[in-house]
Amino acid sequence: MTAGSILRPLYEKYLRMQCTKIPTHIAIIQDGNRRFAKEMGLDTAKGHRAGADKTEEMLDWAHDLGIRYITLYSFSTENFRRSEDEVKDLFRLFKEKFVQTITDERVHRYRIRVQMVGDRTMLPDDLRKVVESAEEATKDYSGFTLNIALAYGGRNEIVLAAKEIVADVRSGKISPESIDVQMVEDHLHEGKGIPPVDLIIRTGNDYRTSNFLPWLANGHESAVYFCAPYWPLFRKIDLLRAIRTYDQRMQAKAH
Repeated sequence: MTAGSILRPLYEKYLRMQCTKIPTHIAIIQDGNRRFAKEMGLDTAKGHRAGADKTEEMLDWAHDLGIRYITLYSFSTENFRRSEDEVKDLFRLFKEKFVQTITDERVHRYRIRVQMVGDRTMLPDDLRKVVESAEEATKDYSGFTLNIALAYGGRNEIVLAAKEIVADVRSGKISPESIDVQMVEDHLHEGKGIPPVDLIIRTGNDYRTSNFLPWLANGHESAVYFCAPYWPLFRKIDLLRAIRTYDQRMQAKAH
């Protein structure tokens, strides 16, 4: 037994005591899978798979802490520019994980609702079908919501909402004068009713939010936490430190 294995649980407990306010909705930019693979001498696909394994571990932490919504930045519209092989490997991994969702014991025990945010018209048919199957299988769950951002772009999400509103104006469902902030928010993400983001976490030691959820995060002035570990090396300690940042911000706002 090492000193680290003894001290880590104590430090986790110390951090947890400092987190008096738990965010409802955390958005995570899972950065560093490829750099992790390179430094470990692995191929890129194994780096992404290590990241997927970390996601499953993180969901247990989030559930234990009482977080209700997690949104993961898994594949952006810009990621289509990566090599054809890498994109195919990623889509294969996404398909595998969405299929597993349907029979995953934890999903049903925690009553996790799984849903996609992003432009699903950009996905291959086979991936889109398994995404929709996972959404259908979990649509009545309300214990925890996991949003997977695929083919996602921050500006594109607002463009898609605008198109829906324009279509409603043309069909006579709404008048131009009735368009307001709440209406735009109601049309985001296919009307899924995702709440504002309280906290954005970015791993991999990169200090930018990459236009992730600009309306729900930037528009609501969410707290932001940047940390050095690559996503596959993310620890519960890092999650608790991020939540502590949110807690400190909320306490400062209250005074």
